[in-house]
Amino acid sequence: MRYTPARPGRECAAADMGLDEDVAHYDLVIIGTGSGNSILDPRFADLRVAIVERGVFGGTCLNVGCIPTKMFVHAADVAATPSKSSRLGVDETLDRVRWPDIRDRIFGRIDPIAEGGRKYRQEHPDNVNVTVYNGNARFTAPRELEITPNDGSPAETVTADRFVLAAGGRAVVPDIEGIHDVHFHTSDTVMRLDELPGSITILGSGFVAAEFAHVFSSFGVQVTLIARSGALLRGEDRDVSLRFTQLAQERWDVRLDRKAVRAESLDAGVRLHLEGPQGAETVDSDLLLVATGRTPNSDQLDVAAAGIEVLPSGHVKVDEYQRTTADGVWALGDISSPYELKHVANHEARVVQHNLLHPDDLQAADHRFVPHAVFTSPQIASVGITEQEAERSGISWVASSQAYAGIAYGWAMEDTTGFAKVIADPDTGLILGAHIIGPQAPTVIQPLIQAMSFGLDARAVARGQYWIHPGMPEVVENALLSLPLS
Repeated sequence: MRYTPARPGRECAAADMGLDEDVAHYDLVIIGTGSGNSILDPRFADLRVAIVERGVFGGTCLNVGCIPTKMFVHAADVAATPSKSSRLGVDETLDRVRWPDIRDRIFGRIDPIAEGGRKYRQEHPDNVNVTVYNGNARFTAPRELEITPNDGSPAETVTADRFVLAAGGRAVVPDIEGIHDVHFHTSDTVMRLDELPGSITILGSGFVAAEFAHVFSSFGVQVTLIARSGALLRGEDRDVSLRFTQLAQERWDVRLDRKAVRAESLDAGVRLHLEGPQGAETVDSDLLLVATGRTPNSDQLDVAAAGIEVLPSGHVKVDEYQRTTADGVWALGDISSPYELKHVANHEARVVQHNLLHPDDLQAADHRFVPHAVFTSPQIASVGITEQEAERSGISWVASSQAYAGIAYGWAMEDTTGFAKVIADPDTGLILGAHIIGPQAPTVIQPLIQAMSFGLDARAVARGQYWIHPGMPEVVENALLSLPLS
């Protein structure tokens, strides 16, 4: 369905281009309303713009990604405190988890934001130059797009001088016998359950699996985690991955080195057939969550028809300015970025915005020091190279770790498992990587991200400022001070 507000301004330029006059022509078409929606501001008011959204306004992060999941994580953190409080001399009990109330608090805030974003683009006077299409888009030729409305009305064709691809990605469902014959969830659907299951099997070993394992187990659900490899979060620094795997095995039923070969329905749930070191086995649960990664939506857009190259990973190929291989077409976020992180998509959106407005003064995206975090328990944060990457690179490097248990605030929390690890150049002291597992890791790591971004060496960061005592960032200070620099 297309929504076109009443607007003054120039008429369709299709006739000037030798196109069918019934084809709507735009100066700019943006596909996707996540970070792509943030591009438009008053500087685009004199352009004829179209926005295309196949799903819900706001994109992955707002609706099914980082924001709702972290709201669930915070509730899970609160629910988990009684299990740890006795070591502090405080005896607590968890009386009840009201799942509908938790769910409705979260989406009662998020859904109105998504709907408000849609209404703003379609109805606000600031957007009289913007036409909104609610439907599926695919390229049929260079700079030509066919849009099939969600309401079932006939498809429309539009053309444009410039396009921005910001259509994100979607959950991957692995090729397992019977998987589509059973009822399963992905991260896109599992947060809107009507009620908590008694047990859940999570297929996957990455950040989505780790976060939802923490959420559901904290709410009293029996969790089984199925990993194809011999460790969880294997993309993290190996010390972090090893520590997290050990802690997870104490908390959940973790099946490592397992391959799911078949799925079948039970009267009340799902059975997975596995192959592993001990041969064939099965795992039964009330609910199956498939958390085996995400894939870019480039295939859904038929980008090849527009002359847009795609990498083997499925990501749209872009240069340092976020330009695709097709003239006049830009891309940002999960459809083109292997990081698949909201803060990266936001940065790339700002780059694309600048370059659309200033084609003679292009700005390059900065992907040098991209951090990420995993909001599981314990929390994890990372930036830069891992120790295994340093080994493979052949560069000179040194590393140092500091346990939370070695700082005063760590004593206060009785934390015995967390640590901060820093990797640096032994000669210059420049920080090459940092990896933290422990309370508030995504916050504690920020001074190291800042140091790397502004070229500050470890000595300067450690000794050139005050570190509040006692505070959790002292774990970073002590890791820096213990680096064996030249």
